[in-house]
Amino acid sequence: MRVVSLVPSLTEAVAVTAPGLLVGVTDWCTHPAGLAAARIGGTKNPDIAAVAALRPDLVIANEEENRPADLDALRAAGRNVLVTEVRTLEQAFAELGRVLAACALPEPGWLGEARAAWAALPPALVARPAIVPVWRKPWMVLGRDTFAGDLLARLGVRNVYAGHAERYPRVPQDELNASGAELVVLPDEPYRFTAADGPEAFPGLRAVLVDGRHLTWYGPSLTEAAGALRAALR
Repeated sequence: MRVVSLVPSLTEAVAVTAPGLLVGVTDWCTHPAGLAAARIGGTKNPDIAAVAALRPDLVIANEEENRPADLDALRAAGRNVLVTEVRTLEQAFAELGRVLAACALPEPGWLGEARAAWAALPPALVARPAIVPVWRKPWMVLGRDTFAGDLLARLGVRNVYAGHAERYPRVPQDELNASGAELVVLPDEPYRFTAADGPEAFPGLRAVLVDGRHLTWYGPSLTEAAGALRAALR
């Protein structure tokens, strides 16, 4: 079977499970290292002709990461496109199972390990109010109905913008500073927040830098994400 992945998380999931299956991946597909597959552009601007030329039996995509127009173009070119939707941890596990089954793969051991790791988390006794920026200039934060927000909630972090009408709202910095948050969670993707770029904008708040792959990717990284995020947020 020949598979093209337009989603870094799903690239890692398929590559770790069956290394020879992927024939094309995006420029943002960084895991696993040394992946031997053609690069077909970005998640938002894949080279449709290059994907079609690879003659994939299946193209795997995501409704948030990939543009409908690109997916329609691939279908028009005769490609079979599977589109995932991931807003919660439960959805992530279900969609990973669906993708791997569509690739004719049995459930891998890492998927069971990831379920067990998250199931073993102790219940959060305190919900700490937090803001979670994902971009700067302009500031954008996690809003409603996001996978990362669901993971944080399981770890005792209450996103103060979880009830916002938008999933990734733009919020002025003065409003962020007046939000009542006690914590600011700063991932290193899609914007690369660092100790020198991010925490200084939120004086008086505890700033926690986290691995964006642990917070936003759904795949083999979920086996370690629960423990790593919990340790960072302590």
